[in-house]
Amino acid sequence: MIKNIIVDMGNVLLEYNPKKILDAICTTQECKDIIYKELFQGEEWILGDRGVILNHQRFDGASKRVPEKYHKELQACVDHWIDFMLPIPGAKDFCQWAKEQGYRLFVLSNACGLFHTYFPKQFPLEWFEGVVVSADVKMIKPSAEIYEYVLQKFHLRPEECLFIDDMEYNIRGAEAVGIHGTVFKNDFCTIKNTLQTL
Repeated sequence: MIKNIIVDMGNVLLEYNPKKILDAICTTQECKDIIYKELFQGEEWILGDRGVILNHQRFDGASKRVPEKYHKELQACVDHWIDFMLPIPGAKDFCQWAKEQGYRLFVLSNACGLFHTYFPKQFPLEWFEGVVVSADVKMIKPSAEIYEYVLQKFHLRPEECLFIDDMEYNIRGAEAVGIHGTVFKNDFCTIKNTLQTL
């Protein structure tokens, strides 16, 4: 029986779409392509999520691979990507529904420390029994250690948990430690139906 719902943040609760950010900041396709590759898909992005570097330090490394003519746009992306982190349609309603059904809600997110700046502006923290951010604990999905950390920290039984994430490999990581998992595909009705079958 599922008692606990562990929810990913990016593209489950809040939209994370680098292309929207780039469309708003960059004026040429070349600029968009380069910054997408070197910032949002660059090693600094993962280092930020791992808590190895701070968000503003992402510019330092990426700027070495981005032409100087695009440094202004690169800096703007580093500084303002959080402005685009807005709720996924239906996410708040799902959280409220889950709480009304008696489920305990938790957040498990690969994110840098700025999570604590932008997330509370969109979702009341009191809705969640606990929040684990990869940068804070220096662990990252889909490594087994971060799921085990959540279970131990909040004294949860894996068989009583459902983990929701938009990335299948993160679901596989959760399942490896005994947590039920389901891939989110922008359909909270499917998630509700899944809960009824577990």
